[in-house]
Amino acid sequence: MPKRVFINNQIRADKVRVIDPDGKQLGIFNLQEAIQKAKEAGLDLILITQKVQPPICKIMDYGKYLYRESKKERKKRATKAGELKNVRLSFNISEHDLETRVRAAEKFLKKGYRVRVEMVLRGRERALSNFSKQKINHFLEVLKETVPIKIERELKREGRGLTMIIAKE
Repeated sequence: MPKRVFINNQIRADKVRVIDPDGKQLGIFNLQEAIQKAKEAGLDLILITQKVQPPICKIMDYGKYLYRESKKERKKRATKAGELKNVRLSFNISEHDLETRVRAAEKFLKKGYRVRVEMVLRGRERALSNFSKQKINHFLEVLKETVPIKIERELKREGRGLTMIIAKE
């Protein structure tokens, strides 16, 4: 939920630091003077932050301010959503399938995503974890030939198999 934005007479402070539409500080004014300056400019006085003393207000168009804030919020959400991609390897993966997974991981890394490499182990495959680690290391060696990578989280045994997280250097 977006935070509440106070404008003009909704602001509860005696004195405020005022910033003009160009971003220059005008100084500290009492609230009524600041609202008057905003009205003279045909704009609104918007409370930017009240965490400092005196609170900071900016003279600008309220609609434009809301639009910019919503745009920032959308951008923040978009980057969080696509942060991690999965590449799943199987215990008996063939060389060609492994190369296909390498191309997929390479594509993700070039776009800036982090990649979780996971190998699901079933039944007796769990007892042969050394073979699984060799498969994952082979995958990483083939991938390093095309894209420089760094390991963000080492190979780790989890519930049903092995996982690790890699990213582009």
